[in-house]
Amino acid sequence: MNASQVFDICVVGGGIVGAATAYKLSRRYPEAAIALVEKESRLAHHQTGNNSGVIHSGIYYKPGSYKARNCVNGRKELVRFCKEHGVAHEVCGKLIVAVDESELPGLQKIFERGVQNGIEGIEMVGPDFIREREPFCAGIRAVFVPVTGICDFRAATEKMAELFQAAQPRNQVLLNWKVEHIQSVDGLTRLSGPAGEIRARFVVYCAGLQSDRLARREGLRPDSHILGFRGDYYDLAPHAVHKVKHLIYPVPNPKFPFLGVHFTRMVHGGVECGPNAVFTFKREGYRKTDFSLTDTAEAFSHLSTWKFFAKHWKFGLDEYLRAFSKKRFLRTLQRLIPSLTEDEIVPARAGVRAMALGADGEMIDDFKIEYGARSLHVLNAPSPAATAALAIGDEIVNMAEKHFNLSA
Repeated sequence: MNASQVFDICVVGGGIVGAATAYKLSRRYPEAAIALVEKESRLAHHQTGNNSGVIHSGIYYKPGSYKARNCVNGRKELVRFCKEHGVAHEVCGKLIVAVDESELPGLQKIFERGVQNGIEGIEMVGPDFIREREPFCAGIRAVFVPVTGICDFRAATEKMAELFQAAQPRNQVLLNWKVEHIQSVDGLTRLSGPAGEIRARFVVYCAGLQSDRLARREGLRPDSHILGFRGDYYDLAPHAVHKVKHLIYPVPNPKFPFLGVHFTRMVHGGVECGPNAVFTFKREGYRKTDFSLTDTAEAFSHLSTWKFFAKHWKFGLDEYLRAFSKKRFLRTLQRLIPSLTEDEIVPARAGVRAMALGADGEMIDDFKIEYGARSLHVLNAPSPAATAALAIGDEIVNMAEKHFNLSA
């Protein structure tokens, strides 16, 4: 990199939202010099590369919300992108399964939301359909969602970055480039860290688990902060893979902020079970014993963290017990597939998701953007951000165009 180069726009964060934003910026402004900056040695190292790999339909989300609109539009664009550029994916469909009468009202609500959100081909189906589609699955009723799929999101991210970099000789992907200091100097933003210094006219931050910290580092005072939640997965053992043919989800408990443990056939083979959701004492900690005093102290310095845990302590306790007990994890899986045995699941990887909490201790359930003088901060991009990344990229470019007064 030429140290004297000034970029027109710098995108900080090399997950799929950052890569999609850089890609969309390069298409809207083909003459602009753009940098995509990532602190790790490869793109998609954190949330993007460690999620379930599901192309979500948009069925769960409040009609009219950013999440609903961007998921539906982004899903369609993502599938086209994957087809055009040879990214591994499959539109295989999924079942959202009710196993007892108490879950039927929740299932009906999900179905109605799907209709309102324009999800193509969804059906309310009975036990015969469930057995035909997933012979080992127990359920009295289900919503069949044919447009749900699976994807190699890391490969999709890398392809977006490749296309972005090829669009313009001055566009650059900078890996191992951690932003530690942010300064405004002579009408430019100076980003510096161990790898050196770059300058940019405008900066878009898509920093995921570190999003609130970078906003504060620039001098903003966001009214939210990030908590990290680790999700542990099990794999089905090879002799049990035949028990899941597509994707099987439970009816989510409306009292809790996650979709619940589910079964996902993976795009490169195998079947994954999970994730649970436990508070992690290290924002980028993927092992059960990972701990950071800085991250833990910061999390509990916010009153909103205490409010959140006070409201959800029973849920949190159950998740922690399940994280350290294979038998408990298995019992949860057996609600959907009763014949599963302990020798048919094996411990696998983990992921960490960024959950933004508002001052009231409630999870912020939609996208959240804040602006600096020459910056735009994506403070919250919750699931289905990977599915919706290309649509989110368009939204961010539109916001940047207006806020930065850009012209093509």
